[in-house]
Amino acid sequence: MLKASDMMNRFFLTVTPDMGVEELARLFTRQHVSGAVVVDKKGRLLGVVTEGDLIAKEKNLHLPTVVSIFDAVVYLESSEHFKEELHRMLASQVEDIYTRDPVTIASDSVLSDIATLMTEDGVHFLPVMDGGHVVGVVGRREVIRALASIE
Repeated sequence: MLKASDMMNRFFLTVTPDMGVEELARLFTRQHVSGAVVVDKKGRLLGVVTEGDLIAKEKNLHLPTVVSIFDAVVYLESSEHFKEELHRMLASQVEDIYTRDPVTIASDSVLSDIATLMTEDGVHFLPVMDGGHVVGVVGRREVIRALASIE
């Protein structure tokens, strides 16, 4: 059975939280990648940033539904969600859009578990960890390549 170590991309992109989102978009385009690992100055994993994060930055802002009762405003949706969405749309740096504490996998994770994780959790870019360090990444492209090589 194929494992993450058999299919992972060992040459992955790393970025820092202070990188600009426009620079990130250009880097994704030049490198033909769909995501990057976000690391601190010591190279420790902070999170991941993907094409989806860049695209979500450009979506239309959904205004929360409110009801006014006796001069009071009652939000029918979370005002915190609205604040987060607004913050993401105004983002200028990776720090504003990346996913913190990402789902990770071990190098011995098997293909069926990776596919299940991607499908059920909606995660499509997984850092592969070994000994507390990122040693590769598995994205949808790597899973499709692995599936194509199975006889």
